[in-house]
Amino acid sequence: MKISYQWLRDYVEIDDLTPEQLGGLLTDAGVPVEVFTPLNLGVKGVVIGHVLETRPHENADKLRVCTVDAGTGEHLQIVCGAPNVAPGQKVPVAVIGAELPNDFKIKKAKLRGIESQGMLCSAKEIGMDIKLLPKDQTEGLYILPSDAPIGADVTDYLYLNDVVLELELTPNRSDLLNYRGVAYEVAALLGREVKLNEAQRAEASGDSPVSVKIESENCSKYAAQVIQGVKVGQSPLWLQAKLLAVGVRPINNVVDVTNFVMFELGQPLHAFDLSKVAERTIIVRQAQAGEKHVTLDGVERTLDASMLVIADPEKVIGLAGVMGGENSEVDDNTTTIVLESAYFDASTTRKTGKALGLYSEAQKRFEKGMIDQAMVVNAMLRAAELIVELAGGEIAGKPVEVVAKEIEPSVLPLRAERVNRLLGTEIAEAEMIAILKRLGFAVSDQKVDGAHLVTAPTRRPDMAKEADLIEEIARVYGYDQIPVTLPEGPLVQGQLTPIQKLRGTARELLIHMGLTEVVTYSFINIANYEKLGLATAGYENQLKLMHPLSEERNALRTHMLPSLVEVVQYNRNRRVQDLAIFEVGKVFTPAHDQTELPQEHLRAAGVITGSFAPVGVGEKERAVDFFAVKGIVENLLIGLGITGVSYERTELPGMHPGRTARIFQGELTLGYVGGLHPEAEEAAELAPTYYFELDMEKLLAAKHGATTVTASLPKFPSMERDIAVLVDVDVPAGQLLDTIAEAGGELLESARIFDLYQGSQVPAGKKSIAYGLVYRSGERTLTDEEVTLVHEKVLLALKERHSAELRA
Repeated sequence: MKISYQWLRDYVEIDDLTPEQLGGLLTDAGVPVEVFTPLNLGVKGVVIGHVLETRPHENADKLRVCTVDAGTGEHLQIVCGAPNVAPGQKVPVAVIGAELPNDFKIKKAKLRGIESQGMLCSAKEIGMDIKLLPKDQTEGLYILPSDAPIGADVTDYLYLNDVVLELELTPNRSDLLNYRGVAYEVAALLGREVKLNEAQRAEASGDSPVSVKIESENCSKYAAQVIQGVKVGQSPLWLQAKLLAVGVRPINNVVDVTNFVMFELGQPLHAFDLSKVAERTIIVRQAQAGEKHVTLDGVERTLDASMLVIADPEKVIGLAGVMGGENSEVDDNTTTIVLESAYFDASTTRKTGKALGLYSEAQKRFEKGMIDQAMVVNAMLRAAELIVELAGGEIAGKPVEVVAKEIEPSVLPLRAERVNRLLGTEIAEAEMIAILKRLGFAVSDQKVDGAHLVTAPTRRPDMAKEADLIEEIARVYGYDQIPVTLPEGPLVQGQLTPIQKLRGTARELLIHMGLTEVVTYSFINIANYEKLGLATAGYENQLKLMHPLSEERNALRTHMLPSLVEVVQYNRNRRVQDLAIFEVGKVFTPAHDQTELPQEHLRAAGVITGSFAPVGVGEKERAVDFFAVKGIVENLLIGLGITGVSYERTELPGMHPGRTARIFQGELTLGYVGGLHPEAEEAAELAPTYYFELDMEKLLAAKHGATTVTASLPKFPSMERDIAVLVDVDVPAGQLLDTIAEAGGELLESARIFDLYQGSQVPAGKKSIAYGLVYRSGERTLTDEEVTLVHEKVLLALKERHSAELRA
């Protein structure tokens, strides 16, 4: 919000403060002033001059020699190149010794042999913001009104000796989007009175020429006032200057008054040409779907039923709270106007402006819901009074006021002891009451249940509870006066939850194994699931977002794979073929009851594709396979202290049916690991890719009570035996390992697979698996006979349980 220092002086006594001091006062009270912009950019000695005559320059076609009366006692000869200079004009004149912006000083000069005793100035040359001026005032000299006093300082005449303060307002302080609110704020801080007549009275009597109907619940109050016999024209300079100071372009005396009152009192207004309103009837209603309307910017817009409009019995004449219509615009031929002042629903106004791509100062105030309903009629009458003063005419009939719902002011309790307890102060109760009254609050003399009843002014709808009153007292009392106190309370040592610890450990282990952590969006598109074969088994039941960032991210994910595949595709498109990535993130399962929040599950998932591990000197690339990814999962589980894990071949959506295994600890399913289905790889344009996903909640349950024990180095030697057996191809190698471990007993230290063969040297339907067994005792050196005896038990168990034949 921009506030002119000179304009604010009309409402509160601040002559003893500089703009910077005023800004510091507001900033200390919680209303930051971020920018101070002087309107005078260094103009000195520029006066108002009267161009008496002009003649062509003898040596230049585009220059003219002007005789100017600048109030100096003698006529000045000034050479000017402006195309619009003409006798009889009043213009800014920079006489000898004057200064212009950027330290430009005016000296005597000769232009093409003719002496020039100064300079006739354009608006830009005296530092005015030409973006807000009419085009004819920005091309050539800046032409002043004919009654401008000759010799007067142009900065005083154009109200340029001013400083604009830019307030950085928080959303709850939209009551400061007008001079009325700022005046109350400053007056309260200084302990002074506000010089503002808020109660206007209608002087006209009789019935109004216009009627109003409210047919929508999105408008709680609408008022209208007719003024006839107006003459639309240019606004006086003082009014133009005030609007220019706050960044508003002057239009004409009627429109400028509505803008002036909006900034003064905070109530947006709009003026319709009554002759363009059918049957002189205004209807506030919802738009019809597909209804067309041309707004003041000349653009035809298509409306929908969610939008609130101002209409007559035949057509839409304006978008409520957003912008007026071209078909009811006040123009130079208008003689009778109807002023509109209303209270429109904030949400409806905001959505309409957003949907149509419109934004206005009026909309800015309506959409924040901070309009003072008590000011609706008063602001309209204030504007009507000014229009009659500046545009002539007379008020026709009493104001029309239709109220659908009256908003009551907030009445809040205030307990003095609670104020001091929360603030850590010892403010006297009388001082608290005085502060609130200075802000315009009404405070009851009698207490109810130990509390004063405080009635907030209707311009402060942000006052909703006692804490809001306490904040107001603290601001005005002064934050710097509140003593510094140390916080009190029990000290509790912070610590991570078990799931947070597990998550951190898992991340470290995966990073140390060479994987790169990524963080992806939790939002996804169902098309990605279909491409990867995941549009089954419940994964397609996603929770759709009401307001998605884009159509590509319109639902919460139910699976981690699509998010990680996006990362792989992004990198492959940039010629990065070898990837090993992981993410610890959440998936979301919609509840059966749509009114309940979705269930959130934490997952650790990874994707590996291309070559695994860097290639050293003399080494060949090793393409990633099932066993490499399974090894990552095994190392992760071991690092987390999870033992007793088994793997079982399975079929899952999107996964290769022969290269996928579920991971168990007893009856507890921890997750799965495997390759992507070839069709999924082809649809996503991926090389052979492997994926693992672990349920972090299940891992926490599997780890519960487990401790990691580091064994001491063995004291006694080991004995190794290798065996190669033939079994049916459908016998899992893991089952053979389980049998070996059970039959080997305490003396068997470890067993591992070191070879798997299927080919011409083994019978059809069979496979050869070779195991390396290590035997050791922690108490003695084993004999060959002991090891042989146990080893034969292992061979017998394999034959009996799996029909395994020892391969020579």
